[in-house]
Amino acid sequence: MCGIAGWISWNEDLREAGSIIERMSDTLQHRGPDAKGIWISLHAALGHRRLIVVDPEGGKQPMVRVNKGQTYTITYNGELYNTLELRRELEGKGYIFYSRNSDTEVVLYAYIEWGIDCVKRFNGIYAFGIWDEDEQCLFLSRDRMGVKPLFYRSDEKMLLFASEPKAILMHPSVQAEVNQEGLSEIFFMGPSRTPGQGIFKGIKELEPGCWMLLNPDGMEIKKYWRLISSIHDEDLDTTAEQLRELFCNSVEKQLISDRPLCTLLSGGLDSSAITAVAARVYKDNKKEALDTFSVDYADNMRFYTPNQFETSSDNPWIHQVSDFLQTRHNFIVIDNRELAAALEPSLLANDMPDMTDINSSLYLFCREVNKHAAVALSGECADEILGGYPWFHDADVIKVPAFPWIRMLQERTRFLSPGLLCHLAGEEYVREKYAQALKEVPALEGEPEWDARMREISYLNITRFMQTLLDRKDRMSMANGLEVRVPFADHDLVQYAWNIPWKMKNYGGMAKGILRKALTGILPAPVLERRKSPYPKTHNPQYGEEVQKELLNVLDNPSAPIQALINKDLVRYYIVSGRHFFDQPWFSQLMGNVQYMAYLLQINRWLTEYGVNVLV
Repeated sequence: MCGIAGWISWNEDLREAGSIIERMSDTLQHRGPDAKGIWISLHAALGHRRLIVVDPEGGKQPMVRVNKGQTYTITYNGELYNTLELRRELEGKGYIFYSRNSDTEVVLYAYIEWGIDCVKRFNGIYAFGIWDEDEQCLFLSRDRMGVKPLFYRSDEKMLLFASEPKAILMHPSVQAEVNQEGLSEIFFMGPSRTPGQGIFKGIKELEPGCWMLLNPDGMEIKKYWRLISSIHDEDLDTTAEQLRELFCNSVEKQLISDRPLCTLLSGGLDSSAITAVAARVYKDNKKEALDTFSVDYADNMRFYTPNQFETSSDNPWIHQVSDFLQTRHNFIVIDNRELAAALEPSLLANDMPDMTDINSSLYLFCREVNKHAAVALSGECADEILGGYPWFHDADVIKVPAFPWIRMLQERTRFLSPGLLCHLAGEEYVREKYAQALKEVPALEGEPEWDARMREISYLNITRFMQTLLDRKDRMSMANGLEVRVPFADHDLVQYAWNIPWKMKNYGGMAKGILRKALTGILPAPVLERRKSPYPKTHNPQYGEEVQKELLNVLDNPSAPIQALINKDLVRYYIVSGRHFFDQPWFSQLMGNVQYMAYLLQINRWLTEYGVNVLV
């Protein structure tokens, strides 16, 4: 994977702007520590930072090709899993390839041959920009599920784009500002985001499955892929067989790498399934044992007790799966003080407040994994596409017209300052975003009321909550130069799962029952029957003590910018008295009392580190 950046301007001569585009792309060095490059013409400047995974020599970027006298230049971040098939087709049309097996060259030639329709042929994860020098035209696109990020900022004079907002903010004409909408996203939608939201004023994100075309006449954005609802007429056995085939194919094609590869193994159903397929491929190809990695926290079992969401410790399950598959397992144990200290680098990696220790632990985990591997496969997205989360199975939650992972909105408002609340209407804002999301759902005519509602819940999860986890995995892994692939996000697999009836998805009365049936024979029966347990968080009070101490320091600092946004006296009272801010997770399954304190801490650091001007 890589980092990309670009600057298009119709009113300036960019041939003297090399230092600016270089500084923009250099902010993405963590995404591409192995190589760098820039390309500049009169009205376009492209930058690239490269993490080399395949074809070290042939994949240098920005990549320039001339076809029939026209010059095309690409800056690309991604992995194309059907590179070989497309390359053969393009070679049959007369294209000459200069790289050994670079997917970058395939993407560029595909655009030259098929224009904007090229994206319909791609199977992979990607974000890229292609500049047509002769037509003075920029084409941007992002993969269907939004695994790879692509942000942009435009006005009548120019367009800036990049893998992360920090590169856009490096441009001298851009100021870090947040308005009412951005603050509503942070305090009420957060740490999730509305699709397309970039939090900083003027910065947007190209939505998944979309492309943008920019030329001197204007800008066009179009969605080239969306979920299609149709009647599922296959029986249970056929469905399980088809799901298994799609899943196994997705894992197998994502094992291509010229660098060391591993899987992230929690001992849960999803990561164990990926590891099982990968281990079989390694064994069939007579490779060394597959490396697997898991994360835990110092002395965590001393303080761990099962709860509604965290149903069991991962470690016994990891041992069982690793022994069964004969993988070479690596246990990564994180120090709790280091976990608290990593809140800042994880914030800087994300460019905005995030899931606090859920992110900072992943940041530290990926840092350690990267010492052994350059590519990892991870189990995200199965719960969204097949209904694995607890909120899919709580009738009372399902009936509520709201995002099921966003909670305690009324309670959250009491911790905000009266001055800020004069400008924000949090519950109304979230209701509006929820209503917008429901309008997008591709309904199936004649579907029973309950099934139609479950389709809505699934859509909300796939397009909103899943994006939060994909963003998290991309930023924390790429901040450490680690490429993470997500086989359950394969668009063919997602589309097929989308139309499996809800009752069939829960075959046997178990969440993701159809997946458990599909994986029969691949994993031991106890693993197939294990209840869902989310990404592990620390239960060691040492982490909370560190966060609490730091937040009290912020509350004692009159120049801390967050003091204007929160009810600091009430926040202090809750901390000093030992009261819990909330009696249940206020976001997702894992974000509770300590995470709320850490979230406030991150907001303050964000305002400070980025010099954000608050426009309210």
